[in-house]
Amino acid sequence: MKRLFNSFLLLSAVAVTSVFTACEDEPDKYKISDGNPTIRYIRPVNVETADSILTGAYMDNNICIVGENLRSITKMLFNDQEAKLVPSLITDNTMIVTVPGQIPGEVFNKIFMVNNDNDTTTYDFKVLVPGPSINNMSNEWAKAGEQATIYGNYFVDDPNTPLTLTINGTKVAIEDYDISHLTFTIPEGMKEGPIEVATVYGKQKAKFYYHDTRGMMFNDFGTYDAGTLSTGLTNHGWHGQKIVSDENSLDGSYLLLGDCDVEDGTWADGNLSFEYWPGDWDGTFTGVNSRLSDLVSFADFANMALKFEVNIPASNPWTNLSMQCIFSGDAQVTLPTANNTFFNGTDYPRGLWTPWSKTGSYDTGGKWVTVTLPFSTFKYKNDGTPAGTPLTADCFTGLTLFVWSGVTSGTTCHPIIRIDNIRAVAY
Repeated sequence: MKRLFNSFLLLSAVAVTSVFTACEDEPDKYKISDGNPTIRYIRPVNVETADSILTGAYMDNNICIVGENLRSITKMLFNDQEAKLVPSLITDNTMIVTVPGQIPGEVFNKIFMVNNDNDTTTYDFKVLVPGPSINNMSNEWAKAGEQATIYGNYFVDDPNTPLTLTINGTKVAIEDYDISHLTFTIPEGMKEGPIEVATVYGKQKAKFYYHDTRGMMFNDFGTYDAGTLSTGLTNHGWHGQKIVSDENSLDGSYLLLGDCDVEDGTWADGNLSFEYWPGDWDGTFTGVNSRLSDLVSFADFANMALKFEVNIPASNPWTNLSMQCIFSGDAQVTLPTANNTFFNGTDYPRGLWTPWSKTGSYDTGGKWVTVTLPFSTFKYKNDGTPAGTPLTADCFTGLTLFVWSGVTSGTTCHPIIRIDNIRAVAY
């Protein structure tokens, strides 16, 4: 057999062999066999498709190798990426292994198998790299001249087919990237439109748009402008929260929650609760009194998310309680039937946003960032335990945001939470 690899394999073989070595008094220990392996074929792990023969597989996929003397393998590489070998998944005749999830640095289209004597056996096999996937953008409403970042996977640059980003059909210069993110500056004059990333392995359009106005419910609060799709909706309930337009504005006026002390047990709906309850005292549901479901289709709500931009200055971080995100139907509340039983009643489903819980504190450094809360997560009581009733299609005529309850193991804070562009979109 040819010794295809140099000292890289020689040095690592000792370490790999030690992984497989067990104490001598273990009767069922894994034993490395002598000689070299032979691969007859490779098939899927799934029994239903086991008759299929594979000549290649995508990264991170499990495959089943069929052959002889497979327990002689002490190290396996797909191109130049090492696979993890699990002794309990290896017999003399079969081996289940996961194709490494890293992009190959060099492509040989081969599997390299090293035995205990450092001999290498090869088998022709292609590692398939998926096209790019796009998860989210740091700020979907970033202004011209501001940097933004798109997060996802398989952002691969190739000399012959470079990594590219287009927004609304315009190619945008990528300033920094790795496999899971790319950073760029919003060009002057960029308008709302789709986002697409392309690599040598394919292209992908994001489900979200840059400057996304689709599904908009609250934009320039209290202002209606058909030209900018501002809906005119604003506070419409018991409490009139601050609507601010200043040097911190993202797009006209924004909603301000907080600017009060928050600790375990705080109920400060006068500062921390934004309510939009549809309807007017005369029984009409039109214009600025409209049902949200008259502005946005929630027919496919199971595959939608609540989105908004948020800005929390570092001087006033958020460190306690959760934001209750509660969609309500006419059966729960309208302006003429105003009540708090639907959000104080703990069995009604809601989403809980608690971004500070992982680190103990959350702020955005005074920058606007996009928040995405899938409706599939709107299934909790106020305290974070499962709700007894699910969201249904008739639960989307009103909206309440209330910083209260949820996670109450934080510290006392005085948060300033700026919110803009509240929308419901496909996810």
